Amino acid sequence: MTYTLSAEQLEMSAAVADFLDKRSPESEVRRLMEAGGAPDPAVWAQLTDQLGLTGLLIPHEYGGGGFGFLDFALVAEKTGASLLVAPLLSTVMASCAVVLSSSEELKAQWLPALASGKKTVTLALAEESGSWDASAVTTTVSQDEGALQLTGTKMYVIDGQHADLFIVSAVSADGSVGLYAVRSDSSGVELTALETLDQTRPQARVRFEEVPAVALTDSASGAATLERVVAIAGVLLSAEQVGGAQRCLDMAVEYAKVRVQFGRPIGSFQAIKHKCADMLLDVESARSAAYHAAAVLDGHEDPAIASTLASAHCSTTYTKVAGENIQIHGGIGFTWEHPAHLYYKRAKTSELLFGDPAWSRERLAVLVGI
Repeated sequence: MTYTLSAEQLEMSAAVADFLDKRSPESEVRRLMEAGGAPDPAVWAQLTDQLGLTGLLIPHEYGGGGFGFLDFALVAEKTGASLLVAPLLSTVMASCAVVLSSSEELKAQWLPALASGKKTVTLALAEESGSWDASAVTTTVSQDEGALQLTGTKMYVIDGQHADLFIVSAVSADGSVGLYAVRSDSSGVELTALETLDQTRPQARVRFEEVPAVALTDSASGAATLERVVAIAGVLLSAEQVGGAQRCLDMAVEYAKVRVQFGRPIGSFQAIKHKCADMLLDVESARSAAYHAAAVLDGHEDPAIASTLASAHCSTTYTKVAGENIQIHGGIGFTWEHPAHLYYKRAKTSELLFGDPAWSRERLAVLVGI
């Protein structure tokens, strides 16, 4: 597959980067993460109303922009570079699940509010095992006088404390797995904030006890829809990881130019040169994997292989490059005052979020028949 970014895509990417440079500097990231990870209302309004980022992947008929996955991958790359503290990625991921719903009533009710940023939504798929596989789902859904009720516990729910709607995977009495929408203000929903390594991205444990739910899909299409939602989440997270890795590379190269030892910039030493060159190769390879996976989502191919490959490679790359950035900075890179540790913590948390690289590589082997 070959593709070239259009002038419009490059312009959009530059506009988002310029906005984030002004509204999501390191000082603001630290302020918001220490306050619990809720977004700044003014910045969120600008992200949603002026830039329209929450509605980018939502169709025009529901108030969205109707753009493609590659378009949002460019946005995610910039938000990853700035460590944006806001429920943008979680809302866009879960909005895609609502778009895939067979319930027109649900889409008409929620998508316009999600597109405008007035409401937020997140995926609640993983449980105690941390797996997003359909086979690992133990949360159940049952019928009581014709109404659906959902019971179970979901873990590592991104931005769960700030979401208005949850998209939950659950298994029905016939053994089929599907996706269900649950309002966060419903009776029987219990939220617990989790202590996380990455304080820029809050996570929650969400317990559901006979909570009213709305089915997104029927029993025949539930598993396939869940697979596509997981693929979408993996691709968008991969693009964000590329942005973080690129920022770490830029940070390391800049420091190597100005840090002087033995009368020479450390960037002139062969060991540092080779380290930076390897980081560049890893970042560019990860970017290619993420862009390719996003382009596959925009096409008509099965995205499972491309998404899994991107998840494995981008996760590994971000953690490696973030670690090398700390090494190149030396002692200052280990301090709380320097931003290098913020990127490493985001990298490590993201690496484990939707299945670690080892799990992704094992899944990839199965998909390609090895």
